[in-house]
Amino acid sequence: MVKRTRIKEVLESTAYGSEVTIKGWVRTFRNNQFIALNDGSTINNIQAVVDFNNTDESLLKRITTGAAVSVTGELVESVGKGQKVEIKATSVEILGDCDPESYPIQPKKHSLEFLRENAHLRFRTNTFGAVFRVRHALAFAVHEFFNQKGFVYMHTPIVTASDAEGAGEMFKVTTLELGNPPRNEEGEIDYKQDFFGKATNLTVSGQLEGELAAMAFGEIYTFGPTFRAENSNTTRHLAEFWMIEPEMAFYDLVDNMNLAEEFIKYVIGYVLKNNREDLEFLAQRLADEEKQKPQNERIELGLIEKLEFVTNNAFERVTYTEAIDILKNSKQNKNKKFQYLIEDWGADLQSEHERYLVEKHFKKPVILTDYPKDIKAFYMRQNEDGKTVRAMDILVPGIGELVGGSQREERLDKLTQRMNEMGIPTEELWWYLDTRRFGACEHAGFGLGFERLVLFTTGMTNIRDVIAFPRTPKNAEF
Repeated sequence: MVKRTRIKEVLESTAYGSEVTIKGWVRTFRNNQFIALNDGSTINNIQAVVDFNNTDESLLKRITTGAAVSVTGELVESVGKGQKVEIKATSVEILGDCDPESYPIQPKKHSLEFLRENAHLRFRTNTFGAVFRVRHALAFAVHEFFNQKGFVYMHTPIVTASDAEGAGEMFKVTTLELGNPPRNEEGEIDYKQDFFGKATNLTVSGQLEGELAAMAFGEIYTFGPTFRAENSNTTRHLAEFWMIEPEMAFYDLVDNMNLAEEFIKYVIGYVLKNNREDLEFLAQRLADEEKQKPQNERIELGLIEKLEFVTNNAFERVTYTEAIDILKNSKQNKNKKFQYLIEDWGADLQSEHERYLVEKHFKKPVILTDYPKDIKAFYMRQNEDGKTVRAMDILVPGIGELVGGSQREERLDKLTQRMNEMGIPTEELWWYLDTRRFGACEHAGFGLGFERLVLFTTGMTNIRDVIAFPRTPKNAEF
C-alpha cells in the first residue's frame, strides 16, 4: 500500500522531485487541470496539477467539490502565488464520489445559520476547520498545564443525585415507564423502583465530587461534559457543554485567582504558538465582519492582538462593591443605557455590566471578588462581614464571565447553616459534609466553561459554532 502523507507535511516539505501520495477532499477543480485538496491537517489546500490531455474524461468529470480523492505525483516548486509547492499528478483515483447537484457545501460563502443546519458537513469549511483545530489545541493545552503542575485528572460522574448549583435546572435520568410510572402511597413517583433506586439527573458540575478527591490528592481537575436544562436561546448558552473544574486543597482565594489567571494565559499562549495560521484566518474573518458594523460598535483590538494582550497583561482585580460603585456612577447607568439599571448593592450583575467593566472601564480582563452571599452558591466561604463570600469571577472582552470560582466553606457549622438557609437537604449531601468532619482544610476551586474559552479564542460570536453538535432548546439534531 502506498504511504499517504498529510497535506500539512507536504506543504512544509522542500524535497522537490520526490514522489508523494496525498488523500483528501476536493475544495475546487479549475480548468479541468487544477485540484485544490484539503485533508483537515491544515487550513491550507495543496494544488495538484492534472495533465488533462492524458487523463480519461470520465475521471475528470468525477473530480467535483466534496469528492474524496487520492493523488500521487511529483512534488515541485509552485509557480503560482500563495503556495511554495504543488504536486504534478501522475495518477488520480476517486475514493468517493460527490454529487455536485446535491452537495450543500459549495465553494462560496455560506451563512453560519445555514452551516448549523448542515453541522455534519460544516467541518469541511475553512472557518470550522480552523475553529475545531483551535478547540483541539486548547483541550490539549488544558491537560498539559495541569499535568505539568502535578494535578490529578479525575473523571467525576455524569449521572448524579445531587444538584451542585441548587438551581434545579437538570435533565432527569430514568428507566421508568413515562406514561405510567409507579407511585408511592402519597401519589408521588416512586423512584425507589427506578434503576438507581432514587431520582437522578445529568450533572451540572463535577465540583462537589472534585472536592472529595482534592481532600486526598491535594490538587485535582475535571474536564468533562455537563448539562443544564435552562430554556435559554442566547448566543452564550448550551444545554450540553464541557467544563474544566480544578479543586485545590490548602488554597485560599488569592491562590485560586493566581492559578486561574496563569491557566488562561497558558492555554491561550499555547494556541498563539501552535495554531498561528488558523488564528490568522479567523482574525481576518472577524475583521471582515467588523467592517460591516457602525464605527462605534467595532471592537478596538483584532483577534490576535486581543489574545496577545490577555497573555501579556495582569488581570485587574476588583471587589464586587467597587464594581457596583463604578457601574452605578457610569454614564451608561445614569443615562439609562443599561437594560438592567444598577441601583443598589446586592444586584446580580448581568452580562452587559460585566462587559462594560471589561471593555469600557478597565479595557482588560477583570477578576471580581467578594460577592454578596445571597446571589452565590451555598458552598462558598463566608467573609467575616457576614454579607459577602470569597467568590471570584473572571470577566473577559466579548464574553463577560469566563470563570466562576471561590474559596470553599470548610467550616462544618457555617456550611450546614447556609445549606439550611437555602433549603438544601443536608441528609442527601452527607458525604460532602463528611469532608468537613474528617480532616477539613482551607481549599478552593473554579469552573471554566470550555466553549466560552473557545468562543473567546476564535473570535466566533455564537457558542453553537464552537461545539461540534450543539444541544439547545428544541434542537438535538445529528
